[in-house]
Amino acid sequence: MRIAVVTGPGAVELREASAPSCGPRQVLVEVRGCGLCTLDRRLFSGEQPIYPVAAGHEPAGRVIELGEAVRDLPGAPALGDLVTVDMRTRCGICHACRRGRSAICLAPQGRPGPAGVISIAGGLADVIAVDLDHAWSIGDVPLEHAVMGEPVACVAHSLRRGGFLPGDRVAVVGGGFMGRLHMTMARAVGAVTVGVIDVSETRRAEAEAAGATWAATPEDARSVGGENDVVFVTAGAPGSLELALDLTAKGGSVALYGAFPDELSVGIHPNHMHHAETSIIGVHSHEPEDWRVAAGLIASGAISKDLDDLVTARYALSEVAEAFELAASTPVYRVIVGG
Repeated sequence: MRIAVVTGPGAVELREASAPSCGPRQVLVEVRGCGLCTLDRRLFSGEQPIYPVAAGHEPAGRVIELGEAVRDLPGAPALGDLVTVDMRTRCGICHACRRGRSAICLAPQGRPGPAGVISIAGGLADVIAVDLDHAWSIGDVPLEHAVMGEPVACVAHSLRRGGFLPGDRVAVVGGGFMGRLHMTMARAVGAVTVGVIDVSETRRAEAEAAGATWAATPEDARSVGGENDVVFVTAGAPGSLELALDLTAKGGSVALYGAFPDELSVGIHPNHMHHAETSIIGVHSHEPEDWRVAAGLIASGAISKDLDDLVTARYALSEVAEAFELAASTPVYRVIVGG
């Protein structure tokens, strides 16, 4: 089979590798598509120089084999089912996992692969093997929607960690792919208003066309959007936390979804938190209960139009180099590779 390997900054190649075998508690998935996320772009650009590396942690495809221990289980995927795949490693035994916080499992996500390749998920391949509990049947939906299972699960985790409740007023700092998904899912599960803040006029216009209640620049956000119950920061730029706090109503919360520059530090007056009972919450990755939400929401079709709008381009696996070039050099929502 083929697998894509990033060998250095700006360099990716297809290599031949042995197809994985199916363990007794696993399923084999023929990958039909895999999204290129921020991590993949950083590996390709050289911002995270981990080479050679098999990347891609947003795959989806058809089940082509089931292990002997998981065949004919009620509710389990069947042969031919379209599944969205959770590629995150959860050890189950570290302190975080034992506390039910497997999104921050302490086990390394990278693992040794064939011929000295480091595997960070390795979903940019023809076939992958995963444990049954990491494959979620998605029903009869477009492949592109199934590919977005992982980012949708991340947003489900973000809403849960952020304390979102139906009827809340929501603001999203950042109008890129994950910002738009936060907007989409908040609307789908009952937000009364959802605003998007972005420096790009194009991104603001696209968010409004997709259903944002309001869109504003960072400078105008407070006057346009007022106070909000939950503010999701999906773009960790300098000043975004301070902006989010300024947009948060008493008793509200700020969910820090996007990563910030390592050297950045922010001063916050403790009484701002104390008197207003404001919460600042970190958000990272996803957990199994978030996948149940994601798979159900995608299968329902409730966000299908929004997901369609977030597909920037589609490439075959043989065109993976061109896909990485586009994703790394151009403002995109999601570039999908596979088939």
